[in-house]
Order: sequence, then C-alpha cells, then structure tokens
Amino acid sequence: MTITYELGNSLYVNITNRCSNSCTFCLRAKHDGVNGEDDLWLDREPTVEEIKADFKKRDLSKYDAVVFCGYGEPTERFDDMIEVARWLKANYEVRIRVNTNGHANLICGRDVTPELEGAIDIVSISLNAPNAKAYQDICRSVYGECAFDALKDFAKKAKPYVKDVIFSVVDKTMPPENIEACRKIADDCGVSFRVREYID
Repeated sequence: MTITYELGNSLYVNITNRCSNSCTFCLRAKHDGVNGEDDLWLDREPTVEEIKADFKKRDLSKYDAVVFCGYGEPTERFDDMIEVARWLKANYEVRIRVNTNGHANLICGRDVTPELEGAIDIVSISLNAPNAKAYQDICRSVYGECAFDALKDFAKKAKPYVKDVIFSVVDKTMPPENIEACRKIADDCGVSFRVREYID
C-alpha cells in the first residue's frame, strides 16, 4: 500500500481513492501512479496510525513540502487529514499543502475552513472551468452544477485561515480564453492563480 510517495521535491500523501468528481482528464483512467514507481490504488484506506508510521520512515527535511494529494480527494477524509497535519506540525518543521477540488464543505456538511488554521499552509483548488455548466461537463461532480459555486465559496472562506489559497487549471484541457476567464475568477475571489502542466 503506497501511503507516501515522492514527486519532484515534495512528499505526497495518498490517503483515499474516493472523489466527489470524475474528471474527464483525470490521469487515474490511464495510469496506476504519477511518478512511474508507486501504485496509488488502495485496497483499503490507511488508518491515521499507519499514515503517521509511514511518515516516520521518511526524512522529512529532504522535502520542500508535504502534499495531501493521491488518487482521490483528500478532504473525503477531512478529519483524519487535519489530525495528521497537526501531528506533522507538532513534530516536524514542514510546510503542508492540500491539493483539492474545493468540495470539503459539501463533503463534510459543514464549514471546515476554520479547522485549516495552523494545520495547512497552502490550499490549491482545481478550478478547471470558467462556469458551472462547463465545470460539470468536465468534472462530473456528484453535487452537480452547485459544486462550482461551492468551490469558489470554499476558497473565499479559507483565505483568513490559510497563508496561500490558489486556484489552478490544467493547460491542455481548455482554450486560452477559458484560462483567462479562470484567472479573472481567481482575481475576483482574491486568491492566487496557477496554470498546471497536463500529465499525459
């Protein structure tokens, strides 16, 4: 079972394969992993203690960041994710990022953004579309078109509690004019914007 895996200068954490989206461009449909080494499909979700034990095998000083991002949406296990993040902060000098679809409040049925404070340094939210219809066409959320407004609301609410909130898009999945429309959404929400490279 691959719980932590290396990609670039970061250590990634794979805690679930569940996701509220089924994106048309998701690399899960083509690959078992992202680094050519680790199989990220989980037979079962690791326990909090198993996740901590996996971290203890690593030299965390080697990495620029710990990133909650595997083959599922990490906030599907929001409470466990925050517990592990707080444990990391208490025991290591580490920067923590969450790569998310921004549906945490929908998934958990409450506003979880205050719980990010002191645990998460960066929240990177996959925007991927300039409007609700296009988002649903591409990301096929279980929450329907309301997922788009929900992720924007999540970004705004997270800002007071997290040092850096980012909207990201994948470069080859949309035309340039849609990327610029997404950039404006980020500006309107008062968050950063990043164009990610598509992984084939």
